[in-house]
Amino acid sequence: MINKFMLLFVCLVVGGAAYAVSPETEHKTAAEFEASLNYQQDKIVLPNDVATLAIPDNFRYLGPEDAERVLVQAWGNPPGHKTLGMIFPNAISPLSLEGWGVVVTYEEDGYVSDEDADGIDYDALLMQMKEGIAAANEERKKQGYGTLELVDWAAKPYYDKETHKMYWAKELAFGDVPTHTLNYNIRILGRRGVLVLNAVSDINQLTEIKQDMQQVLAFTNFNKGHRYEDFDSSTDKVAAYGIAGLVAGGLAAKAGLFSKLLALLIAGKKFIVLIVIGLLVFVGGLFKRKKAAS
Repeated sequence: MINKFMLLFVCLVVGGAAYAVSPETEHKTAAEFEASLNYQQDKIVLPNDVATLAIPDNFRYLGPEDAERVLVQAWGNPPGHKTLGMIFPNAISPLSLEGWGVVVTYEEDGYVSDEDADGIDYDALLMQMKEGIAAANEERKKQGYGTLELVDWAAKPYYDKETHKMYWAKELAFGDVPTHTLNYNIRILGRRGVLVLNAVSDINQLTEIKQDMQQVLAFTNFNKGHRYEDFDSSTDKVAAYGIAGLVAGGLAAKAGLFSKLLALLIAGKKFIVLIVIGLLVFVGGLFKRKKAAS
């Protein structure tokens, strides 16, 4: 299983605190940590003011600072995430083995045209993504790291032209780890960019997370002036990729993070998985093009 919740490890190493290693202390530490989180519900205007969450009773939201604490101190990711916060199911603690959350970010890459939406062959796109990841795996092996496999769609990509919202999910396998990983993706298209909502969990939670993420999809919306239909072609920037690019990793591809890729993947952290999948596809494509050019 991918290493997900390491509060004790974080307390001892990342946080630098000297907690005693006993079941009672571990439980107390986890309880104290969660009690310190400022969960919110109802209407949440995201920090950049471009979108609003209408959080129902069965969900809860953490702002960017508390989200960073969960990602770093509870889930063991490196610091420095620029998120708009996180969304969690109310019934499950993010510190539990079954816990999961949705990382919310915004990519202001411009207006993403959906003209290609009806013509995308997602089975063919899946094969291209698999090939890209496989090519990147060769480099990972050379560096002494484990491999990543894109097994299949856990939920095939679907784009709603009326709401300009889309979702898909991937089933992933990390090296010899027996339990596969679920990466569930939501993208909401806006006037100047895309709201990105990502969740990672074990694949055996697919049914539960698929249902919950449909609710997340519904209660997340751009504010007036930032909506897809507010686009002004005379003044607004158009993104360099379309719907297919969103799915294949266009957002990650532009980030120029290849130098960090191998080091991040070895950690196997939840938030890292969200960033890396698109990068692997992109980098794998670079390897293939280099080989063809030579």
